[in-house]
Amino acid sequence: MNLTLKVWKQKNSATQGSFETYQVKNISSEMSFLEMFDVLNEQLIEEDKDPIAFDHDCREGICGMCSMYIDGRPHGPWSQNTTCQLHMRAYKDGDTIVVEPWRANAFPVLKDLIVDRQAFDRIIQAGGYISVNTGNAQDANNLPIEKAKADEAFASAACIGCGACVAACKNSSAMLFTSAKVTQLSLLPQGEPERKSRVLDMITQMDKEGFGACTNTGACEAVCPKGISISNIARLNKEYIRAGLIV
Repeated sequence: MNLTLKVWKQKNSATQGSFETYQVKNISSEMSFLEMFDVLNEQLIEEDKDPIAFDHDCREGICGMCSMYIDGRPHGPWSQNTTCQLHMRAYKDGDTIVVEPWRANAFPVLKDLIVDRQAFDRIIQAGGYISVNTGNAQDANNLPIEKAKADEAFASAACIGCGACVAACKNSSAMLFTSAKVTQLSLLPQGEPERKSRVLDMITQMDKEGFGACTNTGACEAVCPKGISISNIARLNKEYIRAGLIV
């Protein structure tokens, strides 16, 4: 198939960007979206032009690096899907596709489609950890956990930190990401020692990074490639109130 791509190009955070139009031809419907970009970049290099910068790593839908806003939706048209797992059979010959980076003050553009998501790392560093005693790991049966809680913790741990929730939110809120990380540990006995400080420190850091507030529109859940539930946000609020009341 032959496609028209309108791609955001921006040299760095200090310069103003704009959309540039590219034509790509003979694209297989079985290619992934990133493989299609590889073809375009090879074409640009052969023409002695600057290739399009974009993030990628595993290309297996588990690292969260492939952050692209495609036709007004993070990661493209498929639900619970990362950009690297989006295939060109989602489009038809002659389509025009608009691709741009995440739009959030806390995610400044580094170049083209690459944004700086270190704000997420700093939120994790603020409290998304557990106390660890050195030595051999205990037998799993020594720490019995209810299956319902274990399942819920596992579902929250599925968050890959891609930032689609922030990109989709009209307020650029990081509440879904932060709540998933808090929920994962608050449900497990291993997370109990830092339970109070964790939620207070992570929310404080989230606010420092410049993310917006949550107004419960549900856009974050709708675009999350791992289907993280906004029920986590309710738990985060509960944990925050609980931490404030416990002296």
